[in-house]
Amino acid sequence: MPRGGGSRRLRKSKRNRSGRRRLRRGSTAVDQAPSSEILNVVEYSEGSPNQVRPIEVANPPSDAATITRLLGLSWKHFLRDLKAGEIEQVCVLTGSDQPDVLVNAVSDDASSSRPKAAELKSVREARFAAQSWQALQDSSNPVYSLAREFEDIFPEKIPAELPAERGVRHEIDLVPGSKYCVTRQWPLPRDQVQAIDDFFEGRRNAGHVRESISPHSSPTFCVKKATGGWRIVHAFNKLNDATIPAQTPIPRKDMVLDTVSGSVIYSAIDLTDGFYQILMRERHSSHGRQHPQ
Repeated sequence: MPRGGGSRRLRKSKRNRSGRRRLRRGSTAVDQAPSSEILNVVEYSEGSPNQVRPIEVANPPSDAATITRLLGLSWKHFLRDLKAGEIEQVCVLTGSDQPDVLVNAVSDDASSSRPKAAELKSVREARFAAQSWQALQDSSNPVYSLAREFEDIFPEKIPAELPAERGVRHEIDLVPGSKYCVTRQWPLPRDQVQAIDDFFEGRRNAGHVRESISPHSSPTFCVKKATGGWRIVHAFNKLNDATIPAQTPIPRKDMVLDTVSGSVIYSAIDLTDGFYQILMRERHSSHGRQHPQ
């Protein structure tokens, strides 16, 4: 028995020594000093001149695969925030002392070269404010008199009545054999719940909506408008998948261009929370679900 115990202790000590040797060999790569590199940062901010300043970066990425795996860098979120106008400052890392910042610079005067989705929120709000009745009148815009002539088409508030009967009613043709399209409502923030409740209460008082007895049920949520407030959205994904696509012919692009040729003023009617959409047939009415309190 003493021999067996000693043998076990001997084998254990050998494994420990072997483990220590492996650790010593692996520690040589860890003891290497981290490399650093001086990079020039180009700061581009809306409405201010570009600034270049050097910074020291420890262990900078050296290939594209490493750069795309950096923590906190999500191309999907970056593109979303850029389109929403949430990004007001962009820093570009360059390797030269005098980087050419004019390649990607966008002039404030060249509004046609900047997509509307990339506008800042403040810029969009100012652009919408410039289209108000008072702004058009103060600027002596020739559109003001024409818009006033047809101001009954653009009411400030939604009329407390149903849209006019236009001789056609919307209907939903489901694929034969389709089951009821039901999607559970997911939780929403309190401000969205309040916006949805206020929206449906206002439309109910105006006679635009009523309590639905349709077996179909789709969730409702909100997205931010460019001018503030919430836009009500119904997720009719399942219902759309079960609907026979409409075969209404769409005009060709060249035909549309020929139709508007020679025109000077172009306009589009805001649907105003769906008020200007056509009425639905009684048996095809399907509404979204109002979020419970």
